Amino acid sequence: MINPIDPVALAAELIRCPSVTPASGGVFDLLTAALEPLGFAVHRWMLGEAPDGPTENMVAIRGSGAPHFGFAGHLDVVPPGEGWSAGPFEAKVIDGRLVGRGANDMKSAVAAFVAAVSRIEQRGGTLSLLITGDEEGYATFGTPRIIDWLNERSIRPDMILIGEPTSVERLGDTIKIGRRGSVNMWIDVPGVQGHVAYPHRATNPVPPLARVIAALDAVHLDGGTDDFPPSNLEFTALSTPTSASNVIPGSATAQLNIRFNNLHKGADLVRMVEEIAAREAPGATVRSRISGEAFLTPRGALYDLVVDAIREETGITPELSTSGGTSDGRFLIALCPVVDFGLPNATMHKLDESAAIADIEQLSRIYERIVHKLVG
Repeated sequence: MINPIDPVALAAELIRCPSVTPASGGVFDLLTAALEPLGFAVHRWMLGEAPDGPTENMVAIRGSGAPHFGFAGHLDVVPPGEGWSAGPFEAKVIDGRLVGRGANDMKSAVAAFVAAVSRIEQRGGTLSLLITGDEEGYATFGTPRIIDWLNERSIRPDMILIGEPTSVERLGDTIKIGRRGSVNMWIDVPGVQGHVAYPHRATNPVPPLARVIAALDAVHLDGGTDDFPPSNLEFTALSTPTSASNVIPGSATAQLNIRFNNLHKGADLVRMVEEIAAREAPGATVRSRISGEAFLTPRGALYDLVVDAIREETGITPELSTSGGTSDGRFLIALCPVVDFGLPNATMHKLDESAAIADIEQLSRIYERIVHKLVG
């Protein structure tokens, strides 16, 4: 009998492996070393080149047949930044909290799930972990390539739980049953550079870009739905090639992001921006990158499974939400029903990112309840 794994100890070990996105190598070695003694067959591969790669992916499988329950997560983290109280990759415990980059998003959830399955005698069915090293980046060589790998082998989970930090005030108060889509766009307006004292010899791109911005700012995308908040368009950057006070710039660029609900498709929103840019600033071009479409998991067995386990362990009934950012559920929904559930998310991506020790342990017990109901 394998000794059960301590989720906090494993989370700390994972944090001590720096794995800024896209991640590979040591952090995957560590997870492999935890999974193989538990009877998982571990498959790993590298894909891609800079700037979006190279990325490492992992699929670990135990058991066979139905039901097939998948846990999805990522081992990459955002850059730590400067100003931490302790080293971002030291994984220190301070005032009952595990502190380090990835403690909240989402190495602790990965560790909690591994610890959960280490305590279960699996009596049937299939368990899998779908782990990528590129969730915090563009995911070019991440989860979409895991899906390719599964499809090539005719492997299809019946349901997937993603361990993203979804709780708000306390563990278990919120699960994500869908996510908004996201599209980034860059509007480039050409001009002719010149001296400000001789404007007739130049073409200033800033006023037409300002008209584009004003027109887009006036757009009402929608009022939301029963399951989604309203879509929103936000400008995130403005730039010109020069900042000299006496030079009319030769071009100007606005960067924006639209987080959209399932009333829209990314391509339609890009087309809308292109039409407004062409009208307000003839000659403007629009570059775009759709990170993912909006999705919603239909209510059913996966909802009941997760909600019941949370209620049994914590005594609270979680809110079913679609708020917040995107997750790899935008890809995995092509396989089967997907929900996200994990730790309270107040410190994700922040300096001194952390997770309460008690929350990590309780999260592992909730995951254990979920898995036990299916294959235990």
